Amino acid sequence: MVRHEILIAGRGGQGILLAGYILGLALVKSTDYYVVHSEAYSAETRGGDSRSEIVITTSEEEADYMKVSKASIAVFMYKEQLLKYKSKVSKDALVLADSTYITEDMLEKTWKKLLVPFSRIAEEQVGSIRVANMVMLGVFSAVTGLVSLDGLKAAVKESVKPGWIDINLKALDVGYNTGLKLKA
Repeated sequence: MVRHEILIAGRGGQGILLAGYILGLALVKSTDYYVVHSEAYSAETRGGDSRSEIVITTSEEEADYMKVSKASIAVFMYKEQLLKYKSKVSKDALVLADSTYITEDMLEKTWKKLLVPFSRIAEEQVGSIRVANMVMLGVFSAVTGLVSLDGLKAAVKESVKPGWIDINLKALDVGYNTGLKLKA
């Protein structure tokens, strides 16, 4: 049986909820996993706390609890959420962190760490920091192999406003290629 608890956390305005939704949708539509997704956010439109929790498993019975108890994979897009939610991450988890805002000394020594400047890559290589979440999902796909790039692209086309589809697809490609280089 396969079971992964995935935590994606950042601040409002970073597209955390959209990233969680797209990842969950891609997993549902392009894999045989059972997927449970939940989200939480603060009242502020920008800058407040934001997180998505996704539980994936190969057994329907194992997908009955909607919250992450100990994430086996965690993504942190901002330092405050890293500090707030690090206790929800298992000691041997794979942790992807946006090194635009997070430094390695903030991460637990036992984690499998991957620091990638998602926000800087989005701004410099794609043209908008607003798609850092898609750069992250591209890296996530390449590094974990849990969801395909094509599955993520299909979910973006289904979920994102038409005017934002092309830039989000470009960000996924840039992130995926970055992830392949890191994995090699």
